[in-house]
Amino acid sequence: MTASTNDFVIKFANVNGSGSASANELFAKAILRMGVPVSPRNIFPSNIQGLPTWYEVRVSAAGHLGRRGGVDLMVAMNPQTFEADVREIEAGGYLFFDSTKPLPPGVRSDIEVIGMPLTMLCVKHYDDPRQRQLLKNVLYLGGLSMLLGIEADVVETLLSEQYKGKPQLAQPNIDAFRLGRAWAKDNLKHPLKFAVVRADNVGDRIFIDGNSAAGLGCVYGGATVCAWYPITPSTSVAEAFEKYCHKFRVDADGKRKFAIVQAEDEIASIGMVVGAGWNGARAFTATSGPGVSLMTEFLGLAYFAEIPATIVNVQRGGPSTGMPTRTQQADVLSCAWASHGDTQHVLLFPEDPHESFGFAADALDLADKLQTPVFLMLDLDIGMNQRLCKPFQWDAERTHQRGKVLDAEALESGVPFGRYRDVDGDGIAYRTYPGTHPVRGAYFTRGTTKDADARYSERGPDYLENVHRLKRKFETAKSLVPQPIIERAHRPTSIGVLYFGSTSPSMHEAAQRLAAEGLALDLMRIRAYPFPDSVRDFVLAHEQVFLVEQNRDAQLRTLLIHAFDLDPARVTAVLHYDGTPITARFIAGAIRDRLAAVRQEVAA
Repeated sequence: MTASTNDFVIKFANVNGSGSASANELFAKAILRMGVPVSPRNIFPSNIQGLPTWYEVRVSAAGHLGRRGGVDLMVAMNPQTFEADVREIEAGGYLFFDSTKPLPPGVRSDIEVIGMPLTMLCVKHYDDPRQRQLLKNVLYLGGLSMLLGIEADVVETLLSEQYKGKPQLAQPNIDAFRLGRAWAKDNLKHPLKFAVVRADNVGDRIFIDGNSAAGLGCVYGGATVCAWYPITPSTSVAEAFEKYCHKFRVDADGKRKFAIVQAEDEIASIGMVVGAGWNGARAFTATSGPGVSLMTEFLGLAYFAEIPATIVNVQRGGPSTGMPTRTQQADVLSCAWASHGDTQHVLLFPEDPHESFGFAADALDLADKLQTPVFLMLDLDIGMNQRLCKPFQWDAERTHQRGKVLDAEALESGVPFGRYRDVDGDGIAYRTYPGTHPVRGAYFTRGTTKDADARYSERGPDYLENVHRLKRKFETAKSLVPQPIIERAHRPTSIGVLYFGSTSPSMHEAAQRLAAEGLALDLMRIRAYPFPDSVRDFVLAHEQVFLVEQNRDAQLRTLLIHAFDLDPARVTAVLHYDGTPITARFIAGAIRDRLAAVRQEVAA
């Protein structure tokens, strides 16, 4: 390992429930306060206490926010995972451990070992057992700050902010930080071969997780109803929505302008959302894959009866209950075709919290305009990890797009009204809100088959007319959803790469790495399904196309080939699905290896 400034990966290996989370997050925020970009990822178990947990922080002066792969400094605080944690360290890297107990024999000779007697220091200075456990984390934070050159006053300010109004907690933490820092100064070699140096590379970017961003986006997007059932990793979307509603949706006299219901299960929650949407409210639910499975019958009802509904799906490892605290993009097919029969649903794929905020509001608009369920497809990596991103922006002149809704005045004017008639040729019928007019706007909402005037019918021609109109509406959606973003290589290339969602930061870094090796790539980031025709054109314009996604079965590739009737050989899947966020190293290696194999096949 060569010496570097503001460019390394540190990983904390702890025991869940030990109080390490706040100290580890403080470490990341301290570097951020010094003007250096960081990208942290919390890797936690699906239990409350006792199992291993990790917190990985990538420090990158260049601003790379995807996982790099490999670890330069491992803070090994969990004996249960010690051997595996040591194996992750890059050659020439560092192992930091609690030297109160001796180091196990046979530790790698190609890494440097840093010992700090954390338990001994805690026993010496603190009497309370719980205080010893919690402040041990702050002690190693102090030691690391000295080893890496992190400014002490930055950390102490953060500790004061964290325990604002609680001096009985703030001062012991500050004292423990100073104790750890002083011990490291007197007993350890510092700084290390890499260090943190104050910079100005953060700019006006904010640090927030995607679930909070989506919750705020729903507030700005006009949602007034949230019905949900707790499920990892989506719960904090509803919690954020509630927090922001209390801040922005309460009148001066204390009257609330929102309704939030924790339902008895996912079936009830989506039923409430569909009912609220039918009544004209903007409503959403937040869930994950298993919740979507339970919601499918109601989703089919909303699709066929044409009722707006927004579903925030924070994807996790599957199938079944899978790995609830690991990330994947494995609900693409289950959401796109949710329910029985011929259904197709709109999916939005944000790349970060900034787009999670904007797309949440867009999803509510689209659900109203298209009169259909719309999925906002986050995943655990975006949803639960804090990420640097552009500040949120909102146009004060923006109005909520309610779509084709006839009011009483329009109905009184004699405008012909048939609830499921395609008047404009775009597949989207006109609707009314319940109670708009006592006679002219009335109709039966049916989940069963009907004719264009909402009258019950099982006639084949009526059914075909309806489902073909729904297909036309899905075609119309192509022009309404967020369009793909194309980044051309600096020189002509026959190789294109498609990617979406949380793969974005690693994809960009992988493209830079390959470009440095002389391999140019054109990139297209898909931001929604149905795919606009520009996605097909991109594929056909390149001899070799890769599609990067985080699931086993190449789900987005399946949708793409189906949507445009493409030759499957034209699109090569790059798949990563072990539950950890995809890395730039993985993407670059997969593309490099595949191209090398093609060259060998041609040569043979």
